Amino acid sequence: MGRALKRLSLTAWIFIGMAAGVALGAFAPGVARRLGPISAIFLRLIRSIIAPLIFGTLVYGIAGGGDLKRMGRIGIKAIVYFEIVTTFALFLGLGAVNLVRPGAGMHLAQTSAEAALPAERPSAGAIIEHVFPASIIDAMARGDVLEIVVFAFLFGAACAAVGAKARPVVAFCESLAEVMFRYTRYVMYLAPLGVGAAIAVTVGNKGFGVLFGLGKLILTMYVAQVLFVVLVLGSVILLVRIPVAPFYRAVREPFLIAFSTASSEAALPVALENMEQFGVPKHIVAFVIPTGYSFNLDGSTLYLSLASVFVAQAAGVNLSFGQQLLMMLTLMLTSKGVAGVPRAALVILAGTLSTFHLPMEGVAVLLGIDALMDMARTSVNVIGNCLASAVVARWEA
Repeated sequence: MGRALKRLSLTAWIFIGMAAGVALGAFAPGVARRLGPISAIFLRLIRSIIAPLIFGTLVYGIAGGGDLKRMGRIGIKAIVYFEIVTTFALFLGLGAVNLVRPGAGMHLAQTSAEAALPAERPSAGAIIEHVFPASIIDAMARGDVLEIVVFAFLFGAACAAVGAKARPVVAFCESLAEVMFRYTRYVMYLAPLGVGAAIAVTVGNKGFGVLFGLGKLILTMYVAQVLFVVLVLGSVILLVRIPVAPFYRAVREPFLIAFSTASSEAALPVALENMEQFGVPKHIVAFVIPTGYSFNLDGSTLYLSLASVFVAQAAGVNLSFGQQLLMMLTLMLTSKGVAGVPRAALVILAGTLSTFHLPMEGVAVLLGIDALMDMARTSVNVIGNCLASAVVARWEA
């Protein structure tokens, strides 16, 4: 029995924690409501990841990747394509979550993890006014993701311009990112307890309506991902005249690997090999697909737009259209460069919720179903990157 428990994956433990939390909230709501501090500790640790992780990964991604300089024209075309397609993904997710409103009626409340945050949400003017940081230390202390991203982009560009003299700084940022990857793994060991406590508190306070909302969110996301593949990626295939049957055969295996393992990295070797066999030149495949793992996360960006507005709906916060657009801009910026982090979408979502002063309880609640969501978004990420390499190859032909 003990050996069997040791062999269980972290995802399995998270599901066990979620089930235990549901049972505790249903049958012992008085006890469940006292577990708030456990959930709050987990959420505080999640928030501690955001600033150093985003800074390290973005600076190293900008200054350490000489590929963009060497590839020149191909790099520009790839980046433009990435931004156009991920923008469609964000807006499709935004439309789906506003149409279905899966979070309506859940009534998530702020936990003590946000006790120090101001209650009022930033207006559009305030976010634009403060997007450029006066102090990066202050921005990191407040968890202001937009300011951290802007500083990291400018800092990375400066490192790239300085060249050899900046190599120690770039190497430090690479090491910082690697350390934060491991730090994130350590924090995630507490996920079963944090998720179980958060679900227990939520079910104990709100009842089973919370689970209905989560089911609606899962269904909404899967339908939106299918629509994105059919409507957006399908339109790209038709416009660029990619042969459908050979492309399907090329992406089928990496898609299945990504879906079954929820890991883009597991599918990368097969994706590179199959797209080269499909006819994409090797130098384009070698550049576009790995770069897309940081800059072209179609499935993840769609999920993030759904999840962030879902939390706002669950908290009873009515975001204006302008505020939702600013949230999408935040997600578009913060989703770059952290694809290699375990539960990367969770970290990005936590940063966005912190910026817009939405309840971090939503992160712990969503983590309970993250494995189901991750399978869909990761497999769509892989399809999107395979298609991106074919599109860039067609433009270069």
